[in-house]
Amino acid sequence: MHTTAIPPGPTEGFDLGGSDESLTRLQDYFARFGDVYRIFAPARGTYNYVINHPEDVKRVLLTNHRNYTKGEGMDRVKILLGNGIMTSEGAFWRRQRRMMQPSFHRRVIDRFSALIGEVNEKFARRWADHSARGEAVNVSSDASELTLEIVLKSLFGSDLERLEHQMGANPFEVVTKQSNRDLKFAFQFRSLGKLLGELIQRRRHAPEEHFDFLSMFMLTRDRDTDEPMSDKELIDEVLTLIVAGHETTAAALTWTWYLVSQHPGVAERLAAEADAACADEVMGLGAAEAMSFTHQVLQESLRLYPPGWLITRRAIEADELGGYAIAPRTDVFISPYMLHRHPEFWSDPEAFRPERFAGPDADERHKFAYIPFAVGPRHCIGENIAMFEMLVHMRTMARHFRLSRATHEPIEFEAQINLRPRSNLMMTVAAR
Repeated sequence: MHTTAIPPGPTEGFDLGGSDESLTRLQDYFARFGDVYRIFAPARGTYNYVINHPEDVKRVLLTNHRNYTKGEGMDRVKILLGNGIMTSEGAFWRRQRRMMQPSFHRRVIDRFSALIGEVNEKFARRWADHSARGEAVNVSSDASELTLEIVLKSLFGSDLERLEHQMGANPFEVVTKQSNRDLKFAFQFRSLGKLLGELIQRRRHAPEEHFDFLSMFMLTRDRDTDEPMSDKELIDEVLTLIVAGHETTAAALTWTWYLVSQHPGVAERLAAEADAACADEVMGLGAAEAMSFTHQVLQESLRLYPPGWLITRRAIEADELGGYAIAPRTDVFISPYMLHRHPEFWSDPEAFRPERFAGPDADERHKFAYIPFAVGPRHCIGENIAMFEMLVHMRTMARHFRLSRATHEPIEFEAQINLRPRSNLMMTVAAR
């Protein structure tokens, strides 16, 4: 069946994703127009389509994914990240993804457990100091620093200290210090590429054993040509992982602490599970994943506040979604934030209920109603390591502390590249 029907939509135009107002608009439009609608985008002079039904999401991201490239908003990200796996397309993207995938295998990730544990223990000591002095903890900035430190150490290993020594400071801290993702930031961030180029050259000429992502990426070969990645390709992939690997995880942890502080019963169960978890010095991937309630808490937090709150794709050829025709070159928007609150697939969607990720609820739910890491061939390559980091973090802190909000003004959203609280989340940390 081929349809020429045009979906409903607002009469006024609006550029989705261009401002904080986008999230409010998405909520309003979903209430008015349902699962598929279109909005005129003045900036491009065309109609953008928004889909909210898991079946349509599945078609765009999985079953017909070859008909879709990255959409609106990727041009800005490209200035920042170059041609890494987040922005690249087609055969080149497939080659890079294939070469990088083995580095994210569970066996490899498990080898980072000591590093992840150490960084969390360091921050636990910092929080204990704050607690002893009766000072509030800035959870937003600490989560950002903690996840950045894990990403940098897992990328560069012992070379990170050498770089800090050489530069007199951590050259990558611009990522946490500069919160605006504008052209000025892009310029500062891209200038780090030169430093990475020097590091790669140094490793090529003085080969020593390293266990980190950079060495894995340098050793990997294209299975068809046996060619390694060029320096430029390596730099783009590393810069991509620095940004993608820290900001989303930091936002997710911030939202999780906010939600847990609002639900004392959940906080108690988290603490009990943290106390009962394996007593090994270092928590491995298997032990972390065995903390089922902590895992459910993180999943529910990612449901309510997915850091990647908006995904865009652009149709190559014509397609059909939700019974409506999609013309070639149409931008299609998917909002995990809206999808995760779809009343047809979630009971009491606004409520924080971690147990919805256990038992029959979880088994019966539409597999594409929950996509915090996206889905299909382009789903987040770092999903396992991100979840591992978050599980270890929640366990480490829940063992030592009880967190409550230091202020009580309502949380405001900042829905830019990632969904995060507009102002820093300040928490009072009480030793348990």
